[in-house]
Amino acid sequence: MRKMRIFEKSSSFPKLLQIRWLGQFTDGLFQSALASFVLFSPERQPSAVSAALAFSVVLLPYSLIGPYVGIFLDRFSRRRIVQVSNLIRAGDLIIIALLIKASTTGAVLTLFVLFAFGINRLILSGLSAGLPLIVKREELIAANALAVTGGTIFVVIGGGVGIGIKNFIDKGGNGDLADAVLIFLASASYLVASLITNRLSKNELGPLAHEVSSEIKGWKEMLEGLHILREHKDAMRGILATAVQRGGLTALTLMGLLLERNTYNPSDNPDAGLRGLALAISIAGVGIGIGSFISPIGAGKYGRHRWIKFSMVGPIPFLIITALSSNEALFITSAFFVGLFGQSVKVTNDSLVQTKIMDEYRGRTFAFYDVAVNGAIVGGAITAALVLPSSGVSLPLPLLISAVYLLITLTVLKRTNFSGHLATTK
Repeated sequence: MRKMRIFEKSSSFPKLLQIRWLGQFTDGLFQSALASFVLFSPERQPSAVSAALAFSVVLLPYSLIGPYVGIFLDRFSRRRIVQVSNLIRAGDLIIIALLIKASTTGAVLTLFVLFAFGINRLILSGLSAGLPLIVKREELIAANALAVTGGTIFVVIGGGVGIGIKNFIDKGGNGDLADAVLIFLASASYLVASLITNRLSKNELGPLAHEVSSEIKGWKEMLEGLHILREHKDAMRGILATAVQRGGLTALTLMGLLLERNTYNPSDNPDAGLRGLALAISIAGVGIGIGSFISPIGAGKYGRHRWIKFSMVGPIPFLIITALSSNEALFITSAFFVGLFGQSVKVTNDSLVQTKIMDEYRGRTFAFYDVAVNGAIVGGAITAALVLPSSGVSLPLPLLISAVYLLITLTVLKRTNFSGHLATTK
């Protein structure tokens, strides 16, 4: 009922959801085609290093330019930035589709893929920064739960649809052509998302007119966003916890990719491995959906800070199960709970940052947020590459992730480091 009230009080919130969810459904289409072409082609058998390199290459560049991009979100119409970015991304995917149709790999393809992922982060940062302007403060946790988790679920659905379309087209045995067709479809869908953005007014997502400075400060302005976070240490610590959680999730995703590709399924049948990975991600997506549903309830009863702490340690028993068994059913069960608790951390912390930070700094703050998360994802990928064998079977990696989650909970998130633990101060 709480989520329904958001729709009743803000006619713009459903429009934002349409833009976000359509874009993330399309992300699933695009990513499934990209994974099929790069990691699940018969001639391209991945190792832990190659899979980690793929993750790092698409995320690290945005981590370097993200803070500077955040300035634009606080200076120009976020709606216009989201609209134009979707349009540019649609054009970029047409080029990627043509390259994949020609079976092109290497630096040229990597460059255009990097651009696509960087634009994607800019769009999501703009939508997150503008959300507090169209829903009430007390509804932010529920709004984030719906927006972020719905988006994640649509990524999973898009990936599943993409695999289904690929299998249908690929009956003739031309996998690269099937992947190219998928990416053409994704390009058209991004174009539709750009058109839907017209339904929002120019400054509806901010920044508000009185918040825009006429002075160009460059790097100094970037650092102001970081200083604001240092003044709001609760938000800074929440961002760090979320980043670490996402880094561990990335390492586990790489582990699952290798297990499905090289252990749970015959290595000479990459389509079976892709289907197995899709199933694992889908089950994790169900956990993500449940995590978003219980987050407003848990944060409302115990306070956001306690709920984040609980969600950080919640997946540890299941990670230990993953470490002790290479059974596929147990691994997928663990993926469900890691997704559930991971989404609880993300949704709760998003609302924490949105309520702590003034709108005039929120774009830069979310850009820094993305940089921290992306950096941790790259770190998780590198760690997985160093620890995992090509089979994906590993005792140390899940135990290492458990230890890091516990360490963050006992240090960064310890009670004395947070202000206002009571539910009444959430």
